Amino acid sequence: MSNGPLIVQSDKTLLLEVDHPDATGCRMAIAPFAELERSPEHVHTYRLTPLGLWNARAAGHDAESVVDALLKYSRYPVPHALLVDVADTMDRYGRLQLANDPVHGLVLRATDRAVLTEVTKSKKLAGMFGAKIDDDTVAVHPSERGRLKQGLLKLGWPAEDLAGYVDGEAHPIALDTGDGRAGGPAWTLRSYQREAVEHFWAGGSGVVVLPCGAGKTLVGAAAMAQAQATTLILVTNTVAGRQWKRELIARTTLTADEIGEYSGERKEIRPVTIATYQVLTARRKGAFTHLDLFNARDWGLVIYDEVHLLPAPIFRFTADLQARRRLGLTATLVREDGREGDVFSLIGPKRYDAPWKDIEQQGWIAPAECVEVRVTLTDAERMGYAVTEADERYRAAATARTKLPVVKALVDRHHGDQVLVIGAYIDQLHSLGEYLGAPIVQGATTTRERERLFDAFRNGEIPTLIISKVGNFSIDLPEAAVAIQVSGTFGSRQEEAQRLGRVLRPKADGRQAHFYTVVSRDTIDTEYAAHRQRFLAEQGYAYTIVDADDVLGPPLPSVD
Repeated sequence: MSNGPLIVQSDKTLLLEVDHPDATGCRMAIAPFAELERSPEHVHTYRLTPLGLWNARAAGHDAESVVDALLKYSRYPVPHALLVDVADTMDRYGRLQLANDPVHGLVLRATDRAVLTEVTKSKKLAGMFGAKIDDDTVAVHPSERGRLKQGLLKLGWPAEDLAGYVDGEAHPIALDTGDGRAGGPAWTLRSYQREAVEHFWAGGSGVVVLPCGAGKTLVGAAAMAQAQATTLILVTNTVAGRQWKRELIARTTLTADEIGEYSGERKEIRPVTIATYQVLTARRKGAFTHLDLFNARDWGLVIYDEVHLLPAPIFRFTADLQARRRLGLTATLVREDGREGDVFSLIGPKRYDAPWKDIEQQGWIAPAECVEVRVTLTDAERMGYAVTEADERYRAAATARTKLPVVKALVDRHHGDQVLVIGAYIDQLHSLGEYLGAPIVQGATTTRERERLFDAFRNGEIPTLIISKVGNFSIDLPEAAVAIQVSGTFGSRQEEAQRLGRVLRPKADGRQAHFYTVVSRDTIDTEYAAHRQRFLAEQGYAYTIVDADDVLGPPLPSVD
């Protein structure tokens, strides 16, 4: 991109090329409204989208601050017309507002009558509106609150939802910050956790983005204490749900009897109920059989843990929950399915986002060294890869047996540390289990066995643990200091972030965490690795590339 700062993409995105000696300042200024596209050497290319600009607007950033950042950090002069376009795009957010009228109920108000006329005449929004109240206001059917926001976003007119929320059923909840029942030391919310809760509550609903290991559960607990109401918490799996329960018992005034588990194993509905996405999306004869949970109590707050993984059916259910406060928690808003717009419309816009390196500098997450280890395939493996069908090539490259001794060498290098080996393909994980003599946690592992192995790992009884994609999220293993990634979900950026997050809990002795990704040279494995690293590069993590021979030292041993 040598002829200017921006390339206009067909999907209404802009690519901005920046080159500035203050890399940290540049990243912090641009990250609130743009996503890193690629990062060769010192020149970074950021992707600007309308949704990114609207998220920034909802989080309190104005057009002036965005334009100032573009002017300061762009590698080339930015055309005035493009700056005007950025400002105009941000100005679209909030020209339509959903409100609760004391006479007419839910209404859509406009500060621009032409926009209101445009959207009410749109066939895509047919059936969502009631009667016209005046030139600036139209009634909205309450049941269409969520779907209307989705539709307006797609039309390019994101509505600001000011219609308010029901209080829900009152239930006393407070943070327990003293030497309470858990027997632990006194504690207090960190400054960024307090800010996250304040921003969420001021906005009503939305998403809080914090690094893995930065205490998102405590943000949820503090939001519950603010709501003082019954709460439904949606989590990725049963193990994650039980971690939430333990943390709530330790950090709040809630007792075990007040917290229910709604999973494949138990169906408890209590003032605070923790349910898994899996059970809520389970079908019987084509029908969702557990939807009654959403109406089982008059919930005052709904928390979506790991909101970037929200299954599609949950979006549909959430469209009917717009009168209830909703809090999404995640380490990254990146979704590989492109449904970030549905998170914006139905859960809410981004309310708070703390850069990972900021949290690291405050000492709340461990510093991490990221290393990409490139392995040269054997002649037989290279030939096998060459004749493999295109849709199977990534698996062939990612599961090459030549990776096995490299992984073992890395494990041996970190003797005495707690090591996680993470992969996507079960046969590869079993090969690693045999090669390393280490146990495996995978989807088929029972909840009881998972918890046993996780406890043994936490206690140091198991120094190395091999985990499948179940380790991508919501696993509390603070002792893990080293993660070795051997394969993944193609080029998934959010998976990369989650896996690094497994080792970011601060260590008692202050030592550095290590994150290795082992890839096969001259294959699609390296291409996907580069794509996976984009989000972490945006957060300030730099990958060092080393050759496998530098890890192994002597010639590669045979693994046949």
